[in-house]
Amino acid sequence: MQTDNDILIANQGSFILNSTTEKVATIIAIVILEDTVFTHIKIAGATVTSTYIAKPADSVKAGAILRAKNSAHFDKVKLTSGSVLLILGA
Repeated sequence: MQTDNDILIANQGSFILNSTTEKVATIIAIVILEDTVFTHIKIAGATVTSTYIAKPADSVKAGAILRAKNSAHFDKVKLTSGSVLLILGA
């Protein structure tokens, strides 16, 4: 399991997603860099977007941070618009 320091310093690396191509990876946090609309966010292949965003069709404002619950990790992220920083895990 990732420690708080692992997350803060992106110990396993990071990735800027700024296209509409789906990114598949072990993702422990998502930092919104600009107003962003998600096509989907998935955990274990299941779409969980509405679990983390009340109105998924609306943009999430820059500066928001999404973190999976219960020590889970996101495994697929696809954007409709915007850009995010994905904090990668092992």
